Amino acid sequence: MPETPSSASGKVAIVVGGGSGIGAACVREFAANGYRVVAMSPSGRARALATSLGGAGLDGSNTSVADLGACVDLAVSRYGRVDAVVNSSGHAARGPVLEITDEQWSEGVDLYLLNVVRMARLVTPRLIASGGGAIVNISTAGVFEPGPMFPVSVTMRAALASFTKLYANEYGPQGIRMNNVLTGLTKDDPGTVPADWTSGIPLRRAQSTAEAARIVRFLAGEESAYMTGQNLRVDGGETKSV
Repeated sequence: MPETPSSASGKVAIVVGGGSGIGAACVREFAANGYRVVAMSPSGRARALATSLGGAGLDGSNTSVADLGACVDLAVSRYGRVDAVVNSSGHAARGPVLEITDEQWSEGVDLYLLNVVRMARLVTPRLIASGGGAIVNISTAGVFEPGPMFPVSVTMRAALASFTKLYANEYGPQGIRMNNVLTGLTKDDPGTVPADWTSGIPLRRAQSTAEAARIVRFLAGEESAYMTGQNLRVDGGETKSV
């Protein structure tokens, strides 16, 4: 069951990359469940969305230490605490694996791995001050079964899975959890996805961004209080490994 607004009353969630897709759905989901939300994206859409829902936001990139720091500072100055952080990202380079340049691989490190590492450095003292909390990272089911379509994403997010274990082990004793949501085919409106795109998915459909956001909110909330260091596949059963 979702948290009731009263159970989350006073809690503060930061959503990085909250301007569209799963990130924007997370802004809506957290706000609907009583969280005060601070959201960031480069486009300005996250700021506008969070503000419209009674929260706050700013414009910035998840690859900028200064922007991430400003996001944490805004949450603390406006609301006095941080309880949950959602790290979402844009898209890195695609193409045949040996045609991706060194610069594109380096961009992927910033976009999918160091974004989480940097945010963790910045926000962990705040989570400790709040008595604990949760960090949830949007990842991909391709971590377990890498495919050729998104080579930078699956490689860097495999590294993120290892970092998540290290972080969970280090900060679990202080009541801080970190988990990854490994999404499959996800769209704002799954009804727009052609049937032949979903023929290999046991559920025969795409996931909605709203469904993904509910999983993220679950991992940030008290219902999942004994889950940390995990890579939770939410892919309609598409990946085959046990």
